[in-house]
Amino acid sequence: MANVKQLDPSASPLDYYGAELRRLREAAKMTLNELGESIFCTGSLVGQVETALKVPTRDFSARVDAAFNTEGFFSRLVGLVLRSQLPNWFQPFAEMEAKASYITAFEAQVVYGLLQTPEYARAVLETGNVGRVDELVAARMERQRILAAAQPPLTLVILDEAVLHRPMGSDEVMRKQLSCLLDHAEQPWVQIQVLPYSAGAHASLVGSFTGLRFEKNPEIVYTEDLISGHMTANPETVREGARRYASLQAAALSEEESAKLIKRVMEERYGPRSAVGEHSLA
Repeated sequence: MANVKQLDPSASPLDYYGAELRRLREAAKMTLNELGESIFCTGSLVGQVETALKVPTRDFSARVDAAFNTEGFFSRLVGLVLRSQLPNWFQPFAEMEAKASYITAFEAQVVYGLLQTPEYARAVLETGNVGRVDELVAARMERQRILAAAQPPLTLVILDEAVLHRPMGSDEVMRKQLSCLLDHAEQPWVQIQVLPYSAGAHASLVGSFTGLRFEKNPEIVYTEDLISGHMTANPETVREGARRYASLQAAALSEEESAKLIKRVMEERYGPRSAVGEHSLA
């Protein structure tokens, strides 16, 4: 008899997902291959999900719900599973980000996470030499679902011009990413500005930061260091963050001029857009 890995459903959302999938499959008296055939994947993939070795996708979850008539159970659970793949120190911020009604972000090094394409996100995450890049990319794409919500947060992002010129991955990756920024900028709830090199010294030479505002909760400022992130609702820090962001907005190009610069850098450095709307929100 095969040595079946035993899961502790309480160990993590991924373990719970796998245990529930196995429970339903065995109750239906189906083999791994039989379930795989019914949801258009391999039995091996089903087995990896059941044993918490593979993170399920939303598409996989929708097909499992259809196969077992579970009324969206796995489709709801997969969101929790994907968010749980984020680093432990980052999860509290992601939870607050998902609740925010107003986001302001200044990024000095890379594109803000909510605006990254999967390919660009992979290139960024691979610089950390982490072992679970696939899972982290999936988790980052899951974060972006808040921009596709019925009432998305008003999201204001300022990018240092260096972000546009810093190659992350191939030219194609950069072309798609800059094209994606142009697509995002067309959304009424997203505002993208570029802080040009000509701005010189500015209010956040110390680095990137994000502000979150809520309907009821206190405002938050989030920053990162080399190995972790830090959130604070300290009124003085929040006020200083707002002051610096306002200064950056004043020094940055307008939305229209920013879009022109993004398009120019994309075409001159990475080639013209190959398709309109080649990236969609995860």
